[in-house]
Amino acid sequence: MQRLGFVLLLLVNVACAAEALRRSPSQQLRRPPAKIGLGDLGEAPSKQTYAWETRWYEQRLDHFSSRNATFKQKFLFGTKEWGGAETKAPIFLYCGNEGNIEWFAENTGFMFDIAPRYKALLVFPEHRYYGDSMPFGSQEAAYKDADSLAYLNTEQALADFVTLITDLKRNLSAEACPVVLFGGSYGGMLAAWMRLKYPHIAIGALSSSAPILQFEDVASPYSFTDTVSANFKAASESCYKTIRDSWTLMKRLGSTKEGLRKLSSQFHMCTDLHDSGELGAWTDNAYAYVSMVNYPYPSAFLQDLPAYPVKEMCRAMDSIPESDGMARIFAAMDVYYNYTGQLACFDLDDDPHGLSGWNWQACTEMVMPQSNRNTSMYLPFEWNFEDFAYWCEKNYGVRPRSHWIVEEFGGDDIEAVLKRFGSNIVFSNGLVDPWSGGGVLKNISSSIVALVTAQGAHHLDLRAIQPDVDPQWLVDQRNAELQHIDRWLLEFYADRDEGHAQQA
Repeated sequence: MQRLGFVLLLLVNVACAAEALRRSPSQQLRRPPAKIGLGDLGEAPSKQTYAWETRWYEQRLDHFSSRNATFKQKFLFGTKEWGGAETKAPIFLYCGNEGNIEWFAENTGFMFDIAPRYKALLVFPEHRYYGDSMPFGSQEAAYKDADSLAYLNTEQALADFVTLITDLKRNLSAEACPVVLFGGSYGGMLAAWMRLKYPHIAIGALSSSAPILQFEDVASPYSFTDTVSANFKAASESCYKTIRDSWTLMKRLGSTKEGLRKLSSQFHMCTDLHDSGELGAWTDNAYAYVSMVNYPYPSAFLQDLPAYPVKEMCRAMDSIPESDGMARIFAAMDVYYNYTGQLACFDLDDDPHGLSGWNWQACTEMVMPQSNRNTSMYLPFEWNFEDFAYWCEKNYGVRPRSHWIVEEFGGDDIEAVLKRFGSNIVFSNGLVDPWSGGGVLKNISSSIVALVTAQGAHHLDLRAIQPDVDPQWLVDQRNAELQHIDRWLLEFYADRDEGHAQQA
């Protein structure tokens, strides 16, 4: 019997309701030529196939103590287009997210597409505690308790990237090759923070769909569900209303054992639901994720989905009479979770991409509040830190540090701070993406810029170039990104040539 994997990117609050969820934000040059134009990026194949070599790096467990313990960190290594160390060709490094690194590499085709243009080496390091990069030898040992999980945090992850790329450049005799960072979602946050914290390691960062402001007292906690609601309302008023009414209907129908059994059967669950909150969380996940990946063409990032899947979910829902609310909701779920029609039942507990470490990060440093207005399609809900802390203390024995990320990397008054401090970061966001409300949406300086598209979804710009289906606004956005990368490289090589001339 086939089962559908439930992407575990959320943490159920002690309130144990669909509206109390937590999600994670989830992918040539010796010297500058006379002119680097935007030119033709070439035609991407209809079905992308990417070549890389899988390698392992002996990574330090704790970069900030004298402890010498290590673990094996996976990274993907793409040399096909690299111009070589002798030409000082650039190195493009993707900052690995909360999952298997192959998953993110396969969905970051833009880096592969532009590698020939720059003769770039591609490096995709996997984030510690995700995929196969497990300290202590296994996921079971790594996730054993708070002591074993203590080394899972952003500071250690960034230091991993720094040590890996530094040693790799040394081993390749490529110390003079510039590094450009890429990342989407949480990986985009890491790319921006790495550029700010380690400016001597990388000359610039393309930070796509990175909610670096989605923290307490910095960005609105309502922005995520407001955007999801707006997406569905724009697709169909009837669809929006059915979803809005479904939460109380689920609770009422699932208030008895017999009602839960019927809901489990109606929604084709592999095992019976324990309570209506499980169904609420599962449906809420679908609305949130389909808004994130509301791409203008079919995709298979989170699930196999059609083009503009929000519209398709609403179309399926609206094909059923409004009087049958649960049937309408199931029709929408079947689009998101089973568009290929190959699944016999749905499993709520699967983690196909190796994402389960996010709950620990959410309980320690990545505290990203989400609340629901009474005007959204969700039940009104106000995020409460003490309730959240109780859940974390109960499950991990730790109390969240809700302001630590902002203290570590900044966020308060970011425009004034970064205007005089940082440089060479492109923040790209699409306003269809629910995470965009926590992103940088305005230019901060001439070199820390925001590229915002009205119809863009979650790190759509990092996906493979598809000339036949990419809308013009997406082509324009990517060309603008390339202009910034061109400038970073031109300035890097010019500075090096000037320095060499002065030494001579």
